[in-house]
Amino acid sequence: MSKKRKISRRKFIANTGCAAMGSTAFLSSFTTLGMMNSLVAPPPPDDYRALVCILLAGGNDSYNMVVPTTSEPYNVYANTRSNLALPSGSLLPLNYTDSAGINYGLNPAMPEVANMFNSGRAAVIANVGTLIEPVTKAQILAGTAPLPLGLMSHADQSRHWQTSIPQTRSAKGWGGKVADILASGNTNQDMSMNLSLAGTNLWQSGNIVDEFAITSQGSVGINILGDTDPFAVLVGNGITSILDQQYSDILKQTYANKVNSSQNQHDVFTAALDTLSPLSTQFANTQISEQLNMVAKSIAVSGGLGMERQTYYIQLSGFDNHGEVLNNQGAQLSLLSAAIGSFYEAMDELGIAEKVTTFTISDFARTLTSNGSGSDHAWGGNALVFGGAVNGGQIYGQYPSLDLGGVLEVGNGVLIPEISTDQYFAELALWLGVLPSSLPDIFPNVENFYTPGTGNPVGFMNI
Repeated sequence: MSKKRKISRRKFIANTGCAAMGSTAFLSSFTTLGMMNSLVAPPPPDDYRALVCILLAGGNDSYNMVVPTTSEPYNVYANTRSNLALPSGSLLPLNYTDSAGINYGLNPAMPEVANMFNSGRAAVIANVGTLIEPVTKAQILAGTAPLPLGLMSHADQSRHWQTSIPQTRSAKGWGGKVADILASGNTNQDMSMNLSLAGTNLWQSGNIVDEFAITSQGSVGINILGDTDPFAVLVGNGITSILDQQYSDILKQTYANKVNSSQNQHDVFTAALDTLSPLSTQFANTQISEQLNMVAKSIAVSGGLGMERQTYYIQLSGFDNHGEVLNNQGAQLSLLSAAIGSFYEAMDELGIAEKVTTFTISDFARTLTSNGSGSDHAWGGNALVFGGAVNGGQIYGQYPSLDLGGVLEVGNGVLIPEISTDQYFAELALWLGVLPSSLPDIFPNVENFYTPGTGNPVGFMNI
């Protein structure tokens, strides 16, 4: 068995949240472990696909991420945003003109993303947000619109983006529900389909499958179980005995099963990484770059792990900018852009860029109006999708007018979204392999926006 990483049982349990593993796996699979130690990491299988979800935590001011550059709409943008407006000359031009003849640019902190968009491997989803059903400004002003629960609340809206059920505080995420359907297709049933670089999360929490939490350095385990010191062996035997007991108390038994499962996955995952030759792609020494570096390594050994379908979850904080939005957002978008650039360089190195799709979510957009030096909580905003399977180089949906008093603006620069999270996420789920008939089970509101089986919900994926 490969050498285990040095981490205490206390830290292991804290990092994994006592349940950060797939519920499909329970006790150790010694046959699998033996196979893993003899493998030279094979490439991902031909039918491999993975989704990488990046939460821009805090509410990304996405109308300063994607900005119109054509003179008249830019002037509207500048007038509405006042001291938050980016200079037109600083925006990175996108090779795209919409049906109204309007051109657009990206925040100057995002050169790697601009290059990906212009090379056809990134797309913008315009004015997307949480919706129960389509609503109008008149309905909202009259108080008759069915609105998401806790609209503009960080906790509620972040939850709704991860569940796509905004009328309730659901405890299960759509990524977890997708895994409930697809995980049985993976050759290895002792590893979770869902890997998280940000600990326990709602998006990957399913009814059957949960996430397996790893770090940017790899997975974590109970190191004392691999120690040969006589006292450590004694303590390790005690821990093993406790975990292998059968308990009548369901909570104790569930805890023992979860820890056993996580330790097993740690052993298998670590053994797989030990077979990997270093990637030549260089990643920056930042948290999100290091996390995506580990995602790249994990994808590189997915063939050895017996995984045909996977999801990954990453969180980048720092977007709750009620003040100093220009500097703070620029710094975070720079980190995101550089990390995405390196990640897809690594996917090209592995030859699987068309098999890995990365997408962004956020709590909500922010107000178009300035509160002095920042912006406040809003609703509909812009998201990004990356990968070789993306029909890139386009903005999907109608980029809205940024004029205060427009048909979608309901006060203080808050915009009603026109694309629902159901449409956005259903397209990603279909690309990963979910059948159209299963979409309503994952997204209960999807038929309010799209009829499953009638083409793509939005059109940004090559399915």
